[in-house]
Amino acid sequence: MSPSNDAPPAGHAAPRGNIPLVIASVGLLLLLAALDQTIVSTALPTIVTDLGGLDHLSWVVTAYILSSTVVAPLYGKLGDLYGRRVMVFVSVGLFILGSALCGLAGSMGFLIFARTVQGLGGGGLFVLALTVVGDVIPPRERGKIQGMFAAVFATSSVIGPLMGGWFVDVFSWHWIFFVNIPLGGIAVLAFALSFGAHADRVSHKIDWAGAALLTIALGALILICALGGKDLPWDAPLTIGLIVLVPVATALFLWVESKASEPVLPLDLFAGNVFTVTSVLGFITGAGMLGALTFVPLYLQISQGQTPTSSGLLLIPLTVGILSATTVASISMGKYGKYKWLPILGMSLIALGAFLMTYLTEFSSLTYFMGTLVIFGFGMGCIFPVVTTAVQNAVPRHQLGTATAAGVMFRQIGGSISVAVFGALFASRMAIGMGAEAGNLNSSDIGPEKLGSLPPEVQAQIAGIISTSINPIFWIVMVMGLIGLVFAFLLKELPLRGGKAPISE
Repeated sequence: MSPSNDAPPAGHAAPRGNIPLVIASVGLLLLLAALDQTIVSTALPTIVTDLGGLDHLSWVVTAYILSSTVVAPLYGKLGDLYGRRVMVFVSVGLFILGSALCGLAGSMGFLIFARTVQGLGGGGLFVLALTVVGDVIPPRERGKIQGMFAAVFATSSVIGPLMGGWFVDVFSWHWIFFVNIPLGGIAVLAFALSFGAHADRVSHKIDWAGAALLTIALGALILICALGGKDLPWDAPLTIGLIVLVPVATALFLWVESKASEPVLPLDLFAGNVFTVTSVLGFITGAGMLGALTFVPLYLQISQGQTPTSSGLLLIPLTVGILSATTVASISMGKYGKYKWLPILGMSLIALGAFLMTYLTEFSSLTYFMGTLVIFGFGMGCIFPVVTTAVQNAVPRHQLGTATAAGVMFRQIGGSISVAVFGALFASRMAIGMGAEAGNLNSSDIGPEKLGSLPPEVQAQIAGIISTSINPIFWIVMVMGLIGLVFAFLLKELPLRGGKAPISE
């Protein structure tokens, strides 16, 4: 797979636009999508108390990630067909609609449905924002922009939990979703004013069969990971059917992609070392990041007795680590045009940080906890700017959008699978612990308010159960970090190119 030149794709004329304003607007769009992966985390215990169903807690996160994952490749093709500007309006519209439905939710089932609608819009924001950067910024300079976008993710990891905790403490959890409505309006207005449209369109054939089979395969896989052995017994006909469906749908998907004129995921991308390795790295970072952010606030609020707001504040060290690392990474890539050492360092620190987190208990000091987050965040920050930049530098320009969308898809798959698996593991260990050690209390009823009404000795027992239920998650993340380290050493380094790129849809 040879590096691309800097010419725009055939048939695309550069629309009116201002690069700084374009970058600022897509950064705001990215913040909008990233914020909703984290704003819900500190509110989850309260949501569970209000709506019930601790065993379905992970689905509030998984539903959003799964739906955003399966639509990501489609947005790349639809952007080519109808223009990225139009598709941004569509994705923001779906996101705002989903946010309104989430805020109105009166049951866990309806909330999960609304989060799915949100994800259908959020998946487009991720892909379109990153693809626009590939259009307007040359590869050697993209490290700086990707570093800025990593900072957006890092900022959302703090602003999200803080906003979520603050809304829960001051108003109600419904407002963590309603706040997206004005933010979405501001984001789409900024983009409309900064990124002009043009009349030229390239005719494309949408790979609907491939998209449908990919959705079926991923959906079945997530259902197995989340429900297998718990809500669905392993020997149940539905479980067996889902297990069979995954390889069958995957095989059919690969066959369809090999025949499609414009596949949703071109198989020749995997012939390139950079795309294959960065897909694995993206999968692991997505799994580690979302897995930690989903369950760490639960540890802080129930095991450590923190409020929703303070648990959000205690995630600031994670952002400090990410911001510090992305600054170093972006400067290094811009100056030297090299990047291989960054994922090697990053995966090493992710594994180290996760290992240190396995020692967290209800008695751990907050200093120790924040130190582990700094290390973990620094590891994440070393990888975020590299994955997208390296892929966009390695593929031909006509595959820029497709390759970017595929990279986002693998990161989202990692997040959705990890949250589902971690959620199932956590819920099963909680159920065992609550039955054996806490007087057979119903784990679905445990939240910050409920915990405060229990006798001190029961509170102490539950705090210990939470710690022991979460620790295996960090062991899994550590192993994934070590696997990622092996792949990081295998990454082929292609010098980052310079030159100017035109503004293009």
